[in-house]
Amino acid sequence: MPPVQVAVCGPRDCTVTEAANARHVGRLLAEAGATVLCGGGPGVMAAVAAGASDVGGLVIGVRPDTDRSMICAGLSAVLYTGMGEARNAILVSSADAVIIIGGSWGTLSELALSNRRGDVPVVSLGGWKVVDAEGRAVGGASEVESPEAAVAVALTAVRER
Repeated sequence: MPPVQVAVCGPRDCTVTEAANARHVGRLLAEAGATVLCGGGPGVMAAVAAGASDVGGLVIGVRPDTDRSMICAGLSAVLYTGMGEARNAILVSSADAVIIIGGSWGTLSELALSNRRGDVPVVSLGGWKVVDAEGRAVGGASEVESPEAAVAVALTAVRER
């Protein structure tokens, strides 16, 4: 069986807490032997790449552009798509599980694409909470409170599929 690939999605302009959570998630995923997929840029992407690469993990960045100067440190390889935000579909389609940390419009797109895909576990750590017109939560993502829970839920869901 090939290694599990987990996409970690979050804003480029993230909070200190989101960055710390992403770094911890990256480290935990790498220690579990998972390949980390991310957008390859600043913010949550850079933090998860740093966390995984610090412990020797494999980290693949899926960039929206072709500008080699825009990548973050810690990437093992980079896919330059030149597709703008359409790269979000490539990122989540390549993942066995998706972990959302924090929120931005791009992150909301990744959450929506992951849920629309329907066959991938989605975990939210301080991310978007989507509600319908009556204010009821729209299912799709497992909400967790810690990096440990995010990784445990994602990897358990992948193994149980």
